[in-house]
Amino acid sequence: MPKNRRESFIYTVMMCFVMVLWMSIYNVALHKGGLSFSVLADAWLGFPVAYVFAMCCDWFLVSGLAKGFAFHFLVKPGASSPFCMVIAVSSCMVVPMVFIMSLFGAAEACVRTGEWGTLLFIWAFNIPRNFIMALPFQLLIAGPMVRFLFRRAFPEGSIVMTGEAKS
Repeated sequence: MPKNRRESFIYTVMMCFVMVLWMSIYNVALHKGGLSFSVLADAWLGFPVAYVFAMCCDWFLVSGLAKGFAFHFLVKPGASSPFCMVIAVSSCMVVPMVFIMSLFGAAEACVRTGEWGTLLFIWAFNIPRNFIMALPFQLLIAGPMVRFLFRRAFPEGSIVMTGEAKS
């Protein structure tokens, strides 16, 4: 897990990239009825706006709430194993991000079609479909892969905060 704010930011950039790209491909494939090159192209074209939105939501809203909930109700830092803390925080991040990004996707669909009366229906319909993909993907693939790549690129102690107090 990241050890300071700078590491957390780099880790968030990496994790958001993987999750938003995969979930974009998944949602476009669901909408178009299968995986094809046009699905990949459409997902890639919509990716930048979704990525920036997800990064802002993750960094400024969800991360603090998810960690607060996980560390208050599910695990105790220092008393729980690192594995349990990772699973708890990851799970607590997925739930609100699915709600938020499903709303983003529903709004994006309404912008394309101009049918704003369907926003709540599309949002409610997409939440379970996104959740059943996002949670296992986060826990089994994206999380382990990004943690591995993060620590390979930035060994523990290599990212130091300037002005950080030493204890």
